[in-house]
Amino acid sequence: MTRTTSAVARALERIERLDPALHAFIEVWPEMALAREREAVARRLPLGGRPFAVKGPSGIRSYAARRLIAAGGVPVGATSVPGPGTVWQTWGQGAHGRTVNPWRADRTPGGSSAGSAVAVAAGMAEAATGSDGAGSVRIPAAWCGVFGLKTTNGLLPSPDRTGLASAGVFARSAAAAEPYLRRVLGGGGTPDEAFGLPLPLPLPAVYSEDLGFAAVDPEVAAVVRAAVDRLVAAGTVRLLDRDAGLLDPADAWTAVRGGSPDDPEAVRVRRANDGRLDALFSGGALLLTPATPNRPHGHEGPGSRYSTALTWAFNLSGHPAASLPAGFTGDGCPVGLQVVAPRGADLGLLAAARAVEDALPAAPPPPPGRR
Repeated sequence: MTRTTSAVARALERIERLDPALHAFIEVWPEMALAREREAVARRLPLGGRPFAVKGPSGIRSYAARRLIAAGGVPVGATSVPGPGTVWQTWGQGAHGRTVNPWRADRTPGGSSAGSAVAVAAGMAEAATGSDGAGSVRIPAAWCGVFGLKTTNGLLPSPDRTGLASAGVFARSAAAAEPYLRRVLGGGGTPDEAFGLPLPLPLPAVYSEDLGFAAVDPEVAAVVRAAVDRLVAAGTVRLLDRDAGLLDPADAWTAVRGGSPDDPEAVRVRRANDGRLDALFSGGALLLTPATPNRPHGHEGPGSRYSTALTWAFNLSGHPAASLPAGFTGDGCPVGLQVVAPRGADLGLLAAARAVEDALPAAPPPPPGRR
């Protein structure tokens, strides 16, 4: 009789085999994980011992991690975050070296939730927690070819006093993320029974390549536009003729992060963008954009293009946003499609993401050499 290997044991085996090359983890907890799995199965908890990773050294104490553990999820380890002095938080530093992109080792996985995205992409965890203050879930999700969702700002407890950062979750797909998000959001003022309700198609949406200000890599833009065209052809999305032009939020974000939320220019930009977004999202419309304006950059640095250009506006506005795999550039780099929903519509965003991924080709795993 063949003995079935547990999900946690499989995750730990993959970490042992793959992480020496990927450097996604700073700590791994095999004995504790196996003990938690046995307890979760014995108690018949909802997640039943499903393995997940937590972001950074303090991730095990986060609200999301505590909710998942209480529901029978099993943390297998803590993932890498940027080391000291890293520009724009797009690197990760694992226990044995810099975190590498599972698709191309010469490129960064993005950050700051670098190791969480890599762990999920390489199958070292079914899901992982993250936090997103400027794009720190959506950017690594896009560059590692996985699903990543940032929740509505303020919906869940966050240690970030500026209000810019909110909790997020990574998984291979929106469908795979749902069991975890069910438990995280179920305790955050969102009715658990609302999960799984289908949305009527086509979904009303607005597409913007650049939000009116960003300089986007033409090949990245072409990959995302092709994905949007496919969604329209499949009857999943109906594009609306609405203005998605925003004011560049870079200086406003910097002012808020620096402790000056009442800076007059920052207030002006936020008010203008909030008004434009309220009009754009009226009637429950979605916003579709590239998740990043660029493909994954090398480990030497990001260059002149801000990888946060298309994400941090929604940290200022508070809207929930997700990145889904949209395809690849010609040099083999994953590209993400960002889907943004009205504030508080986190469940609607998850349902929309599931509809979108049903209409797009399934995202492949990284090449065998990296798995």
